[in-house]
Amino acid sequence: MRNVTLRQLRAIERIASDRKIVTAAKYLGLTASAVTQQVQALEEELGMALFDRMADGMRPTAAGLAAIDAARAIEEQLFLLSDRISALKGLTKGHLRLGVVSTAKYFAPRIIAAFGKVYPGLEIDLKVGNRAEIIQALDSHGVDIALMGRPPKNVPVRAQVFGDHPLVIVAPPGHPLAGAREISCERIAAEKFLVREPGSGTRISLEIFFSCVASKLDNIGVEMGSNETIKQAVMAGLGIAFISAHTIEAEVQSGRLAILDVEGTPIRRQWFSVARADRNETPAMAAFSAFLAKKGAQFLPVAAPLYRNKSEDRRRPQV
Repeated sequence: MRNVTLRQLRAIERIASDRKIVTAAKYLGLTASAVTQQVQALEEELGMALFDRMADGMRPTAAGLAAIDAARAIEEQLFLLSDRISALKGLTKGHLRLGVVSTAKYFAPRIIAAFGKVYPGLEIDLKVGNRAEIIQALDSHGVDIALMGRPPKNVPVRAQVFGDHPLVIVAPPGHPLAGAREISCERIAAEKFLVREPGSGTRISLEIFFSCVASKLDNIGVEMGSNETIKQAVMAGLGIAFISAHTIEAEVQSGRLAILDVEGTPIRRQWFSVARADRNETPAMAAFSAFLAKKGAQFLPVAAPLYRNKSEDRRRPQV
């Protein structure tokens, strides 16, 4: 193993991601023949084939997967070393890979901007994806910290709450139920819902909400791939939606969406910052986690307070 190089490990890791040597070579700034030579040299050193050449691209063998895991672990240690050196210099420099679920993209830039003012020398890479994509990135060491609504169960993590995450039901302002009070779960279940894909945090919460209306779970609604698509569809009158209050701040304030007064809502969830439990915390990670714990909640959008004010108005005695 003495002749294994970082270039070889980075080459196989990129090939596994892109499935093609030509694409990996372009990303690495090398020629295809140079990358091929790197792979062949590593295969010779290990004495086993690292990839099967398939019609749809390069697929890692069992030995290839083991080598890729080692490559990722080494890269992780190099990131850790870089941040430790930065800490010795006073955390004036560093690197943080932040993953956020798509719902969190509405406030994550505010947090990053505010954090950047405190630590201007830290570089942050932002990855946005659905819940499954961010969990995969966390599992494969593709991100250092992830912001999400519920910590994953299939990855060992340490999680920290940094704010409330209310979920509400929205409709266009002209919807017949827009002015109704205390709408029952059974009544709202009769409406056409626009929903996220199975496995998303919002979809799971909606299924739990409708657990008392079994028939609704058999046909919960029309699936759409993003919160933006759902909001546009609701505003167009195609249905109503169960959605994070933090994604609808602008639309509620401008009167393009109305939060329905449904019994049992808003459903109170929490936002978590999540990191792998089996990796060392870098100084950059520690600084970001501390910042979130202290100030993260203040950067969350205000649609939820708008809903609370509505509820308070209902409780006030009429004059």
